[in-house]
Amino acid sequence: MLKIRLQRIGRKNDPSFRAVLTDSKNSTKSGKFLEIIGTYNPKSGDTSFKVDRIKYWISKGAKLSDTMHNFLVHEKAIEGKKINVLSKKKPTLKKKELKAKK
Repeated sequence: MLKIRLQRIGRKNDPSFRAVLTDSKNSTKSGKFLEIIGTYNPKSGDTSFKVDRIKYWISKGAKLSDTMHNFLVHEKAIEGKKINVLSKKKPTLKKKELKAKK
C-alpha cells in the first residue's frame, strides 16, 4: 500500500522534513520513496506541499499518515477533523491531580 508521510532530512539538531510517497513497508529512515510531494521546516514553520499531486495519489488509493493528514486539514487542502497524534500510552495529568495521588 502506498503511504504519504514525512521523512526527516537535515543534519543533527537542524531538522527538516520531506513529504514523500512511499510503500508502507519501507521504514521511515530507509530513504526509499517514489516521489517528493513537499517539504516542512519546523524551525521556521514553512510548509510547501504539492496539493494537486497529493490529491492525485489519494485518488489512486494512497493513505496519509496522521501527521500529514493534520497538516493538510490545517492548510484546508482536504476536509475533515484533525487526528490526535500524541502518545496514547498514558493520559497527561495536571499538577493538582499529581499532588492528590501522592
